[in-house]
Amino acid sequence: MKNAYQNNKIEGKGIAREIIEELKKREAPEKFLAAFLVGEDPASLSFLKKKEEVADELGIEFRLYQLVPSAGVVQVREEIMRVQEEEDCGGVLVQLPLATHLGAHDILNAIDVTKDVDVLGESARGLFYNGDSLILPPAVSVVEGICMRQNRELAKARVVVLGVGFLIGKPIATWLMGRVKELTVLTRKSDLLDPACGLHSADLVITGTGSSGVIQPSMLKEGAGVIDFGTSFVEKKLKGDLDTSYNEVSKLSFYTPTPGGTGPILVAKLFENFYKLNEKY
Repeated sequence: MKNAYQNNKIEGKGIAREIIEELKKREAPEKFLAAFLVGEDPASLSFLKKKEEVADELGIEFRLYQLVPSAGVVQVREEIMRVQEEEDCGGVLVQLPLATHLGAHDILNAIDVTKDVDVLGESARGLFYNGDSLILPPAVSVVEGICMRQNRELAKARVVVLGVGFLIGKPIATWLMGRVKELTVLTRKSDLLDPACGLHSADLVITGTGSSGVIQPSMLKEGAGVIDFGTSFVEKKLKGDLDTSYNEVSKLSFYTPTPGGTGPILVAKLFENFYKLNEKY
């Protein structure tokens, strides 16, 4: 197929670089960003390393608190609360996913709303859902930024959100309500081949299931845009929800690849939140 849309692959590193360069023009908070990791998952360590690199570039102290895999909910919560009470702590993040024996919500709820850069604790999410949050969840901010760059008018768009997780799907779907012409939220169990699901007529698809290749370009209409937050490892390679191995991706007006798409922008947006929180509090 002849490429209908030239340069339709969104290079997340370039967008992230622009955000970081803008942050460099502002005075860096003289506080540290605390990151908590339970266990030694290689992928999580890799993601944290990228965050540390951005912190170093911005002149922000990045402190990693790594707990043993056997750490319990109480121990993790106590460590978070101890660290965030330090006067020079300006932000807290917990690297996900957490081990199955840990209650993610119980741990995330230990994060003070004034330091919750990921907007994951109950208090921070409550402010966001009520429209009172100072900052947006990084994933929501990524969607907003990409749509603006692509001149995608949400008020005229039919949008499908695939996946209802509290990290990606739920906050994005909530933010989109009232902003788009038509919103459809699908789950992993939805039949994506059924025309009634709305996928084939969507102007914009936002996905975050972590199911490699669950979306084929053939399922989408000409000119659709795809923002892919899904990540999964297949044969030791990072893959997204959108299968980009076919030339048919040329029918899309834009799409984010995996890796190199939404990931770098998410990190940059996290630091943007760190700056905003420390300018306010």
